[in-house]
Amino acid sequence: MKTVSAISIFLLVAFTIACGYSKKAAAPPTAGNVPAISQLSPNATTAGGPSFAMTVNGSSFGGKAVVNWNGTPLTSTTISSKQMTATVPAAMIASPATVQITVTNPGTPGTGLYGGGGTLAETSAPMSFTIN
Repeated sequence: MKTVSAISIFLLVAFTIACGYSKKAAAPPTAGNVPAISQLSPNATTAGGPSFAMTVNGSSFGGKAVVNWNGTPLTSTTISSKQMTATVPAAMIASPATVQITVTNPGTPGTGLYGGGGTLAETSAPMSFTIN
C-alpha cells in the first residue's frame, strides 16, 4: 500500500511539473519621479526661535510628497508640482546647526494579478538649512 501511495504522489508531482505549473514572478517596481529642490524660503533661522512655515520650491513634487528635516518627515502640504510648505517645530531649531532638507515622493504599490509593478519612493538631493 505504501508503494502505491508513493507512486501516486510521484506521478502527481511529475504531471504538475510537466504541465508547466509555476508561480509567475511579480514585476519589480520601476523608478518613480525624482523630486528636486531649487530654493528654501527661509533658508536660515535663529536658534531658539518659534516654529515656522518653510516653503520649498523645486520640481516633480508628487501629491503625497513629504519634506524631510535631516531625514525626519515634517508635516507637509504639496501646493503644486513645483512648491510645497512644511511646518518646522520650535524644538527642531533649538540649537545652532546645519540641517539637510530633502523631499520624498512616496512609492506606489503594484497592482495586477501578481501584485508587481508600482514605483519606488524617490528622494531629492539635499539642500542645507542653517540655524544660527
